[in-house]
Amino acid sequence: MITYTNEVYLVWFLPLCLLAYQLCPRRHRGKVLIGASYVFFFIISKWLLLYLAGLSILTHYLAIGIEMSRQKGRKGKVFWWIALLVPLGILFVWKYGNFVVQNLTKLVNQAADRSVVISYPAVALPIGISFYTLEAVGYVCDVWWGRIKASRKLENTILFLCFFPKLMEGPICRWQDVEATMFSHENLKLDNLETGAIRIFWGLLKKIVVADRLAIVVDALYKNYASYEGLVIVLAAILYTAQLYMEFSGVMDIVIGSARLFGIRLPENFRQPFFAKNASEFWKRWHISLGVWFKNYIFYPMSTSGLVKKWNKFGRKKLGKGFTRAMTSALCLFPVWMANGVWHGARWSYIFYGMYYFVIVLAETITEPAWKKGMEKIHVNMNAPWYRFLQMLKLLAIVFTGEMFFRANGFRDGLAMFTRIFRGSGIQLLKDHLLLNLGIDKYDWIVAILGIIVVAVADILKEKGLLSLDKLKTARMPIRWSAYYALIIFVIIFGAYGDGYKAIDLIYAGF
Repeated sequence: MITYTNEVYLVWFLPLCLLAYQLCPRRHRGKVLIGASYVFFFIISKWLLLYLAGLSILTHYLAIGIEMSRQKGRKGKVFWWIALLVPLGILFVWKYGNFVVQNLTKLVNQAADRSVVISYPAVALPIGISFYTLEAVGYVCDVWWGRIKASRKLENTILFLCFFPKLMEGPICRWQDVEATMFSHENLKLDNLETGAIRIFWGLLKKIVVADRLAIVVDALYKNYASYEGLVIVLAAILYTAQLYMEFSGVMDIVIGSARLFGIRLPENFRQPFFAKNASEFWKRWHISLGVWFKNYIFYPMSTSGLVKKWNKFGRKKLGKGFTRAMTSALCLFPVWMANGVWHGARWSYIFYGMYYFVIVLAETITEPAWKKGMEKIHVNMNAPWYRFLQMLKLLAIVFTGEMFFRANGFRDGLAMFTRIFRGSGIQLLKDHLLLNLGIDKYDWIVAILGIIVVAVADILKEKGLLSLDKLKTARMPIRWSAYYALIIFVIIFGAYGDGYKAIDLIYAGF
């Protein structure tokens, strides 16, 4: 098995790819990267690789057809609709078909008062299908809207969709995000190798030092949640949020660092999300590429659609500006957050997760203008440290609650966990050294907490503009290399890997 955090990838696959890339003539380096990407995909998903290859070829030629015909009226839309419906339709059948059939069967059985079982064939999903499907759809939409020109080079389209560092977990790239660096195929450079390698080790710190230790505790707490209450349930939600952030942002660091080794710059996917002022801003800092995709290909088209325009015209005449504005926001935000929930998988808990943020973000959108006016009237400084602290507490409560439902094994379990928060304090369980009986010892807790502190301090410095890789690279050599060696040694000594270590699956690879 190969993942971004094991020795197969880090010690063998990635270095061999770099060597083959550098030794190959520049005009063939794109083929080297495609070959490496297909090998990577085949190791994980075997002959499901054929789907990715077929999607890439279909997307390439349909995009050319769209560009050539988009000025010719309705006939030009045929290519566009095919390019949308084929990948999205296959994704729906492949990923959500069983969920839909199961729930329709339940409804029919309840309505007819009978028991009918409809089987749905078990199918294996190609790795990363949700990520490159959105990339393919976004690409053809941008071509249709005239934002970019369709690539006439099949090799570039294939590489755009299959590039191995982003294949499993993103980030979800737009063509214009990567066009300048992905297809130039320049020689390896020491600057890129230094930056990429350090970014990879920073990601490994988050993933194998912190997240993989927390994963053991989180699994134990969520599997036996019925035995806990109060603060223990709250702690489970907090620890899962920490695990998810450390893992997903850590893997993104490895992905972005891997691409940077080749001189390819992928878009950032995280920007200190816990420093956001509200849920709306949180989602502009968390899984940024998914949010950008939804904004560009769902929110904007919806906000300029005929339905919304008609509603605005009718509402302003009949119902007043305030109510009309609120309903317009709801119309535009609902499909975004429904898509967000469904994108994560075919489970009611994911749909609830999307609707949870829909309600919160809509409430923020509607109330924010009045709230700001109210604070100004009573002369409250909304930038004061105490006010920002309260904002952060509110945001953390929202995020922890959402992630608790997200992680729970179904919506009912999530609801049960939520209600158990208020059934007792759970303090006695913590006093009885519960945390030392959840799969990791005191040493592991110390290492995990130390890793969290290191990442938290780094995020604080980044948020204040005092730290970045570019700034670190301009520091004096002793300072720079001391920091590099400290990071590398910390990962080597405290990383969870080697004999007896059970690899923890990547969370977002399942989406």
